Parts: sequence; structure tokens; C-alpha cells
Amino acid sequence: MYEALRDALRAEEPVALATIVGGEPLGAKLLVGPQRAPLGTLGHPELDRVVGRDALGELEAGLSSTRHYGPQGQARQDDVSVFIESFAPPPQMIIFGAVDFTAALTRVAKVLGYRVTVCDARPVFATAARFPMADEVVVDWPNRFLAGAGPALGARDAVCVLTHDHKFDVPAIVEALKTRVGYLGAMGSRRTHAERVVRLREAGVDDAGLSRIMGPIGLDIGARTPEETAVSICAEIIALRTGRRAPSLRSTEGPIHAGSR
Repeated sequence: MYEALRDALRAEEPVALATIVGGEPLGAKLLVGPQRAPLGTLGHPELDRVVGRDALGELEAGLSSTRHYGPQGQARQDDVSVFIESFAPPPQMIIFGAVDFTAALTRVAKVLGYRVTVCDARPVFATAARFPMADEVVVDWPNRFLAGAGPALGARDAVCVLTHDHKFDVPAIVEALKTRVGYLGAMGSRRTHAERVVRLREAGVDDAGLSRIMGPIGLDIGARTPEETAVSICAEIIALRTGRRAPSLRSTEGPIHAGSR
């Protein structure tokens, strides 16, 4: 059991370990993961099935918790208490656009524990020297990169489109909407975003797709500098993930920056 867990952690494979901490058989364990068959048992096949399902759900969200069941996995009973410990890899943030705001966003995202990828089709801008804190700097068209990386994205991950160029950001957003990514933000003025929405509709994006886009990106906290903007973006990601109400720029009107039009 522990060798399998060790190997999974070394390979950065997401796994969850379920342990009976109350009830019988005390200490029994079940190791599950989306890429592996379950290992171990909690004492009953139906309990294994139900706990395995719940453990995969906790793993998807990157959470650990104690859940309660009947001896055969029955709901709303507390004969058996199971601690589910998730070993999830770091959430991913993919930033499109090698611009000044990208460097600041990379720094703040790393503090929050993200694995950050910077992607831009322009090799003169997309360099490791410009973004030393990024885990990966990729020279590629955003939509082409997402076609390969997108299937691995989930609810804990984020895509931030900072390109300010319709020929880059529209294809990137269209491709990102095909994924299960939890946060999709696009930078730009209100006018830029309005024009972007028109182009996205022309590309076939419906109202449900448009509702997933946080644009203009970030919380309405009066951010002006790249660093302040990075904080507003990450704060919006946290608020969206936790379900808290916060004043997103998408939901407000008027100038984004004080004194501007």
C-alpha cells in the first residue's frame, strides 16, 4: 500500500487514501486514483465502491475530509468513519500572452501554489529569461497548445488570456471552453471585451460559454499596476472557487481605472 502511494507521489499521479478511523475494521485502507485500479479494502465490496467514488470526488476538488457511512456504504449512517486524504498535484495556471502583466501574475500564482505555464506564439517574447518563476514557457499558438493540454484541466485549474489580440485570444478562449477548467479569464478594456464577445459569437460560442468567461478579468478593486492586477485576478479565482460574492469587473460598469474613460 505505502509503496504504491510512494510511487504515485513520486510520479505526481493524483491519488486518494481512504482510512477507517472509526468503526470496524479500524485502520483498513483503500487507495484510489483516476489512473489506477483500487488497492486495498475497507472490509466490504459495497463500502469500497461508495468510498472509492467519494474519494475520487474529493481528489478532483483537491480536498481531504472525514465521511461517515453504514457498514456496507449506506448513506446517512455513522457506523463507519472514513478519513479521505487527497494527494492532488498542484493546480495548473496557463497564461496566454508574454506581457508585463504575465510576469506579475506568475509571481502571485506561484505564492498560491500553482504550477504556471506561460504560452505565446512569439519566440522573441516567450523566453525563460523574461519569466523565471514560470514552471514552463512554451512557444506555440494558444489554441494549438490547449488542444494538447486541455484534457488534463479540471475545476482547480485556471486559464488566463492576457494577449489583447483577437487573433490569439478568440481561438484560445474557444479551445478553453472545450475543457473542464474551473476559471477562464480574459484581460482587456470593456470595449475590447465587447468586441471580443462579438467575435466569439461569430465563432459559435453560445450564452452558456460566454457566461464562463470572466472578462474583463479580475475583481473591481481599482488595480492599476501589473502587480495589483495580478492580485485582483488571483482574488477572483479564489472567490469563484469558494463561491463567495465579490465585485468582479465583469459585473460592474464604468471605467476600469479611476480617471479613465
